Amino acid sequence: MPSPSQIRPEPLISSPITRRTVLKAGGTLLLSVFAPMSAMAAQILAVRVWPAEDYTRVTLENDSILKATHFIVKDPERLVVDIEGLELNPTLKGLVAKIQSNDPYIKQVRVGQNRPNVVRLVFDLKEEVTPQLFTLPPAGSYNHRLIFDLYPVREPDLIAQMIEKGDWSSDPAKPPMAGTHTPPPALPLPESGKPPVAAVAPPAAPIVPLVPDVRPEQRPEARPLPGQKVVRMITIALDPGHGGEDPGAMGSRGSREKDVVLAIAKRLKTKLELQPNMRVMLTRDADFFVPLGMRVEKARKVQADLLVSIHADAFIQPTARGSSVFVLSEKGATSTAARWLANKENQADLIGGVNVKNHDKQLASVLLDLSTTAQINDSMKLGKAVLREIGGINRLHKGSVEQAGFAVLKAPDIPSILIETAFISNPEEEAKLTDNGYQDQMADAIVTGIKNYFAKNPPLAKSRLT
Repeated sequence: MPSPSQIRPEPLISSPITRRTVLKAGGTLLLSVFAPMSAMAAQILAVRVWPAEDYTRVTLENDSILKATHFIVKDPERLVVDIEGLELNPTLKGLVAKIQSNDPYIKQVRVGQNRPNVVRLVFDLKEEVTPQLFTLPPAGSYNHRLIFDLYPVREPDLIAQMIEKGDWSSDPAKPPMAGTHTPPPALPLPESGKPPVAAVAPPAAPIVPLVPDVRPEQRPEARPLPGQKVVRMITIALDPGHGGEDPGAMGSRGSREKDVVLAIAKRLKTKLELQPNMRVMLTRDADFFVPLGMRVEKARKVQADLLVSIHADAFIQPTARGSSVFVLSEKGATSTAARWLANKENQADLIGGVNVKNHDKQLASVLLDLSTTAQINDSMKLGKAVLREIGGINRLHKGSVEQAGFAVLKAPDIPSILIETAFISNPEEEAKLTDNGYQDQMADAIVTGIKNYFAKNPPLAKSRLT
């Protein structure tokens, strides 16, 4: 038998169909058969674009892991991305048509075969961006994903954005510094007509709200006169769950949790802002994904007095029904169902897609176990006030506020609740959730619960967080 050094390969035989290497060894033919080169290229299965003020995300869903490199070209601003192991296909070409004219950061995209097995994407940009490229393993209903996140170079000032939208007073009268006296908010009387528990005698001088109950263009310059006092404005962070790549739970009729809760949150925002001393920040106001830690961070940046996260979950059994309110637990969930739900909601980052390299930095200052007993106690009071009102419009899944380790409730200095408005997996409740009347009733109930909470628990003075 010949030694391995005596085995000589025959000339390479190539064809459009296969590539074969034929070896002779003692009269025996050894064939190594490879798939065609074109079949080895990864296949793009879907392309999606999620434009938002926070950032624009471009997602390429594919059947295998892709390797990409990128660089920025100046004058004009362009982002160039080269993706290896890829051949241009109609799905990827469809990315061009998915760029919207109102995208804050992308003018247009050009797609082409740069060289064999390398596709080049050129994004013409509207302004300078900081791109983040990363891959995600299969999660939920998604295959492998290659993500491009285009962030503005200068991080947006959330308070400045609210001023621009008319949601925040630009009056020089700032929120008082910690340690100064702050009068309780001017809240309407309860339906009973009796004064709220925390009510105090009216001050001798009139109160001038920072944000009168009128549209921004109708507002006079409200500056306190000598002797006048300023109402302590209440800032509420509303957090519509899921969004973008993460649709949340799905109903049997095709309803998506991310759409339902955004609609309810927008109704709730409008109703809260009818109060003369309340202003609202939405963690997302459109269909895009916000990581759990960033939701908390946004609430802290605007010095929110409350964080209300809104959901419409599903259960393994379609018979599950009812509304619920949850607060954070330091010691563990109050029920198996609460633990299951918290674990499920905490997986949102896996499905929505987070850049792990930056994710740890975001979590470092927020999602450590910094929550205090006082925060949880205040959250329980808020939760009970809201649950009582929600019980008037829908059956309650459980008659008391539940607790579990929800990541989005871990702001150490903000009372925070998570509301499950109904089970979207229940056909009857799915119909409610998509009904304008029910959404309106749910928003009204939450507003009343929040007002009742503040009537008994006036907000404390806060210094601006840095």
